[in-house]
Amino acid sequence: MKIRPVILCGGAGTRLWPNSKNHQAKQFIDFGNWTLLGKTLERTKASIYDAPIISTNKKYLKDVKKHLKKNKIKKYKIVLEPAKRNTAPAILSTALIKDIPNNQPLMFFTADHLIEKMSVFNKAINKNKTKLTDQNIFIFGIKPTSPSSEYGYFVTKKIKGNINKVKKFIEKPKESRAKQVIKQKGYWNSGMFFLRKDSIINNFKKYNPSIYRNCLNSVNKAKYKANTYYLNKASFIKASAKSFDYVILEKTKQINAIKLDIPWSDLGSWKEILKMYNKNKNKLVKKKNIFHRPWGKYTNLFNGKEFLIKELFVKPKGILSLQKHHHRAEHWLVTQGNARITLNKDIIIKKPGEHIFIPLEAIHRVQNLGKKPVKIVEAQVGSILKETDIVRYQDIYGRVR
Repeated sequence: MKIRPVILCGGAGTRLWPNSKNHQAKQFIDFGNWTLLGKTLERTKASIYDAPIISTNKKYLKDVKKHLKKNKIKKYKIVLEPAKRNTAPAILSTALIKDIPNNQPLMFFTADHLIEKMSVFNKAINKNKTKLTDQNIFIFGIKPTSPSSEYGYFVTKKIKGNINKVKKFIEKPKESRAKQVIKQKGYWNSGMFFLRKDSIINNFKKYNPSIYRNCLNSVNKAKYKANTYYLNKASFIKASAKSFDYVILEKTKQINAIKLDIPWSDLGSWKEILKMYNKNKNKLVKKKNIFHRPWGKYTNLFNGKEFLIKELFVKPKGILSLQKHHHRAEHWLVTQGNARITLNKDIIIKKPGEHIFIPLEAIHRVQNLGKKPVKIVEAQVGSILKETDIVRYQDIYGRVR
């Protein structure tokens, strides 16, 4: 039996757009002729997978169908949530549709993850397929590249059958704690799940029969049209809005881990997005997008919807004007040299790999006191992303009006 991929595609993307009413859901953002949902759909084309099932809500139905068409996926099912109820009801109600046999292995992908080396990933899944039972759950750990406080972690122990059993979860620890967890061979918790349909049913019946009952009713009363299940609203909204982690993972004892050492990110912050653009910047540099300034130069790498990615090159002893913006906030990731940053009344030194947020209307500047160039990858986020949105207070090059 092939593995049925299920894509959870209901996230709103509010983390990236805290001040915007029109925030874009992360899985649909065009990062340069590609989206995270597009990459996820591409993943499901591997020979080990059956046709995908997408769990989403009415708001995103058009976007999802557009992506399916673009990726030439003709066989699929969509399960539409009538209201937001977090991941526990989303996972359960998708698994309960009648297309899925009871012993079907299900691979739950999140629509907004960037995963590389998919052959390694798929090999690991296939290898563990025979270890699935009607009770256990496999989760995916990614070997950390840094002690990040943006991800949850888990620690495992080896048990019979060469299985890594999860013995402890650590929720988004502070950086100092994250360092300790990594020393204990802790892995990032990627938020993806691999389990059988009967395991989902059995775990919900045991740990939250109320969510099980309401989701079962919403599926049984669902309307089906054009490959899409419209879940029954009256039943679905009775299901508690809780995460799968909280309802099941924190309670069941039968959690095993598939540990992977592959490039992975959920692009959940502008810091992660900037790292991704920095990694791929050589493909994005065009001569016409390089602009010289008295302090050095900047290159426009990618112009997205309400965001602009740039690279700043500040020459030794170069100093930008002390300035603010009315229409945009900025995220800076230092990639080379030590940057001396003024942020309102504070002076901050940022080293390579460090990030700083410049809020809307904040007075700021960057300066290079060193003998080598400083490089910064910048995300400008806002409604107006033009050089005209600069109010200068001081400038050694005489540009204050």
